[in-house]
Amino acid sequence: MDERLLRSLIPDTLRILIRRGADFASAEDAVQEALLLALHRWPKDPPRDAKGWLISTAWHRFLDAARSEQARRRREELVLAEPPPGPASGKDDSLQLYLLCAHPVLTQSSAVALTLRAVGGLTTAQIAEAYMVPESTMAQRISRAKRKLAEAHFTEPGDLSTVLRVLYLIFNEGYSGEVDLVAEAIRLARELTKLSDHPEVHGLLALMLLTEARRPARTAEDGRLISLAEQDRSLWSTTRIAEGVNILQRALAQDSLGEFQAQAAIAALHADAQAPEETDWEQILQWYDELVSQTESPIAKLNRAVALGHAHDPASGLAALAQLDASLPRHTAASAYLHELNGDFATASRLYSLAAQKASNLPERHHLIRQAARLSGTDANGPWPGSGE
Repeated sequence: MDERLLRSLIPDTLRILIRRGADFASAEDAVQEALLLALHRWPKDPPRDAKGWLISTAWHRFLDAARSEQARRRREELVLAEPPPGPASGKDDSLQLYLLCAHPVLTQSSAVALTLRAVGGLTTAQIAEAYMVPESTMAQRISRAKRKLAEAHFTEPGDLSTVLRVLYLIFNEGYSGEVDLVAEAIRLARELTKLSDHPEVHGLLALMLLTEARRPARTAEDGRLISLAEQDRSLWSTTRIAEGVNILQRALAQDSLGEFQAQAAIAALHADAQAPEETDWEQILQWYDELVSQTESPIAKLNRAVALGHAHDPASGLAALAQLDASLPRHTAASAYLHELNGDFATASRLYSLAAQKASNLPERHHLIRQAARLSGTDANGPWPGSGE
């Protein structure tokens, strides 16, 4: 059975049930029940109309639940609402479903979980494993999100920028366990580009592809992080890079610049360099200027300081970095790197050690410890480029 096909049918099935009168929570439960039945039956008895079967089965599951909980008049209204047998409507409501899952009443973590469940078609167990939390915790998170949407209407969805932020958050979680969230985020972004021609939608997909292209070179066999300057660039996916650049060029041609297009342009410039010394830091700095003007993001300003240290001189980068809040993530690591560029190896080593203590995960911590050890003369690993990742 084609599980990918089955999952692709979920968004429209859910939207059709809601359009017929089901509330979001009940409709989502009914679709999940229909999916479980499909997984059991389809391998032996595949339907001729997969979408029609899923819609019909989910609708009847919803009606069964409604009959046991609602008054007779409401039940009769729902039964009368069922359309006559025939092929399912070809209308695609997936964009509205993306928007509903990004409803402003939801927290970012709830929106992410609900998007993966309702739009992505992942099970609660799969989402919990990907985020390394107990299944019961994830189930509660999804249930709370659905309760919050109980009073929400499709006249009050989130906006497209929130949808993009949710997909970006999913992408940044990376790979963990059975579910590859990077691949899932790219899949969902591809689907979104079919529903909206907004340049930022295409900019986000381009950014994902260009970033993902470097994944094979990013870690060693033992799990050790490999810095951008040290990566074997022959391992980068030229196919993904070419696709990402083409998508980005089409987005930029619409002359409506946004933050994801700017980030994708920076990623494209890194991907274009055949060797670290060929990196066009002047252009990267210009794109960071654009990104900062778009977002005023402190993280963008931090990365700009590192780019400035390359494009001009390390002292300029350190001066720009000094204007930012020292509690920013990777601020200490960026300072260590710029001090190393400036030839102050003792200060760089000390700061790498301090940055390691602040690292949010073990691979990053071990990487920073190695940088500190290298500069103190106890390790011979190569330099850490700091930016571009």
